[in-house]
Amino acid sequence: MTGPLKHPINITGTGIVAPIGDNASACFHSLVHGRTGIGRIMHLDTVHREIFPVGEVKHSNASLLSMAGLDERPGKFYTRATLMSVIAIREAIAEAGLTEDELRDCALVSATSVGGMDKTEHCYRNPEYTSLDYVYTHPCGDTADSICDLLGIQGYRTTLSTACSSGANALMHAALLIRNGIADRVIAGGVDPLCLFTLNGFNSLMILDKEHCRPFDSSRNGLNLGEGAGFLVLESDRSVKSRGAKVHCRLTGFSNTNDAFHQTASSPNGEGAYLAMTQALESAGLEPGQIGYINVHGTGTQNNDLSEGIAIRRVFGEKVPPFSSTKSLTGHALGAAAALEAVFSVLALTNDTLLPQIGFNAPVEETGLIPVTRATKAELSHVLSNSFGFGGNNSTLIFSKQDGTLL
Repeated sequence: MTGPLKHPINITGTGIVAPIGDNASACFHSLVHGRTGIGRIMHLDTVHREIFPVGEVKHSNASLLSMAGLDERPGKFYTRATLMSVIAIREAIAEAGLTEDELRDCALVSATSVGGMDKTEHCYRNPEYTSLDYVYTHPCGDTADSICDLLGIQGYRTTLSTACSSGANALMHAALLIRNGIADRVIAGGVDPLCLFTLNGFNSLMILDKEHCRPFDSSRNGLNLGEGAGFLVLESDRSVKSRGAKVHCRLTGFSNTNDAFHQTASSPNGEGAYLAMTQALESAGLEPGQIGYINVHGTGTQNNDLSEGIAIRRVFGEKVPPFSSTKSLTGHALGAAAALEAVFSVLALTNDTLLPQIGFNAPVEETGLIPVTRATKAELSHVLSNSFGFGGNNSTLIFSKQDGTLL
């Protein structure tokens, strides 16, 4: 997935539901003030409630149902993933100014790791969940189907699942649909709810921190899980001109690589991350020195932060741009993480603001990299966002300010 984009990919709308806010404006306010959404588990029914802090969206499913303007009725069930997605997408389409007719013709590319598993995992031991209606929500694609049914989207739809790079790959897929003339408008992003499967699974890997995560810190000891939904509206120049739409920025570069090093660990020399960043820069026609801010993957695990730091040093040398891990505020939302951070990257770019992270005290000895710890105004032209998944699936996105020209 490299090479110069044949057609500019315009970003005209963003929407988000995250542990730090119910919309983009609220999230940006939390980001610049360093207000974390990580804390004690409130809604997930787990024996680990007192052990592992998480980035939980601050609403029950009943509250999300109301926020989405829906009613659960006999024979119709909405998963947490669907509810968060609908809320985020409605914000994105409102910001983009899409009419019902324009929305109907949109394509949808959704990404997730667990889909509706927050409902179906209870089928094993709770008679309330024995109805087949819940079982039907289990496939990852059910979320995208439900979104389309609820919002009246009739165009191309698909679901991607590539672990923690899923949301970034959804945006790349959307860009390719536009670049190749398959779609003029695409809603793309990702969603993942917290569930027992992921909490217990990451606990078995022994990479959950029992305290607040500390990305890129020498004392880092693991990640905090999170949840949320983030979606963006991507449009071709033709669509933007025909609608008279406002363009916030552009997706100018991207790359997806796989170093095939290990099922869960990043390579020691950061090869996959290095290739993703260098190829994304090449596809955008940019030099490393033109990047003004990096939203790093930054999980807080020993392996990831060292590997990513080495890769960043390989790409940028001694002139590493300002960077931070917003996962220190949201936790790691897995299949939704890259989509949430794509929205954050757009917010950083359009507001000319370096986003801070919290919990940092001392740099990793091997790299000496020091993240942004206080929100800082800066003139930004290009922002790079990293997202790396299990199996060595590495993705990098580059967002750039519009140059004022439409082809």
